[in-house]
Amino acid sequence: MNAVRPAAARGLMVLSTLLLGGVAARAQTTQAPAAAPSSATTPAERRASTPAPLSQADKTALDALYRKLRPATLRIEDCPPTNCRQPNGVGTAFLIGDGYALTAYHVVFASKTLSAQTLDKKRYAVQVVGYDDQSDLALIRVNVPNGTPFMPLAANRPAVGDSALAIGNGGGDFLVSKTGRLTGLDSDAGRADFPPGTLELNAQLIPGDSGGPIINARGEVMGVVSYISVGGPRGGRITAYAVPVTKTDDKLAALRRGEKRDAPVIGIGLTPQLDFAFALPADKFSEFNRVFDLGLGDTPGAFFTNVVPGSPAAKAGLQPLTLNEQGKRVSGDLVTAVNGQSIANFSDFQYAVRRYHPGDTVTLTVLRAGKRIEVKLTLAARPQVQVQN
Repeated sequence: MNAVRPAAARGLMVLSTLLLGGVAARAQTTQAPAAAPSSATTPAERRASTPAPLSQADKTALDALYRKLRPATLRIEDCPPTNCRQPNGVGTAFLIGDGYALTAYHVVFASKTLSAQTLDKKRYAVQVVGYDDQSDLALIRVNVPNGTPFMPLAANRPAVGDSALAIGNGGGDFLVSKTGRLTGLDSDAGRADFPPGTLELNAQLIPGDSGGPIINARGEVMGVVSYISVGGPRGGRITAYAVPVTKTDDKLAALRRGEKRDAPVIGIGLTPQLDFAFALPADKFSEFNRVFDLGLGDTPGAFFTNVVPGSPAAKAGLQPLTLNEQGKRVSGDLVTAVNGQSIANFSDFQYAVRRYHPGDTVTLTVLRAGKRIEVKLTLAARPQVQVQN
């Protein structure tokens, strides 16, 4: 179970833990470019560099909304409702009517027993109805009593500069409020395993807030908290990102139908010590290889440092980068293409794999010991592999 997936731009502080209990995070070192231009927004509408601070009137209105909507927010815990003294993880969700609630998928991912705690501290069983891994959204069913308050979803897209209210369980708090403004639309973390097209806001969210609502001034939910970046000159500025939702959202309709969309993985990883090479530009590969004396040659590609046992990568015989005590390469594959599509680094590899679906068979072009070979493998669903590529 995870909550608020961290992602940090290169050169900035990387948040290394998730959740209240210190559950290990997928710490990221990435660039975070703006998403590709959208026909629905102009560049000025997508991002605001210096949003105006909230006025006292804004704060008063958001505080009133917090008091009204707090009873519709949930604390999600990785433990059974009848025995939840020390949950394995904590996240947030919010009710949307008829016992349904929305949260971030990574909050409920791989959790075998979930419970939801309401404002009155009562706990209820949780059932996962549907999810979309790539969008980091999940619809859950919670056995709350009839008449329990719920939140309306927004009818329209938000705009940069809109005031925003978040309610969550970050840092061990219980259903607390945090406020700010939307600073961007259609944002992208620059990683295939984080949702694209997110809302960016300057509310200071922290681990435990994932899955919580982002609420507009009308009291409507416009997004679901997904991940944060931590940076700034002193490493303390937090930027939060939320998956946008509206009441006519096609993704929500699919979740209500019970669709469960897993992301495809092959089961490889890159050690944090080499994570700076995650999105290494193709024209820097030779220099990188020469400086670190890895013996990878001059052809750009994706190397990796671990292979998950039993994963598609392991079954296909992919070989991770192995170094001796002097830090020199002993062995290791370099993947240069997926189904003929050239890739230059681990990030390219990740995006290429995510274009397919679990069960699809792909052909990798691999340089092994200086020789070019082709390796076929069948992609697996992420729940079947403990570490994703």
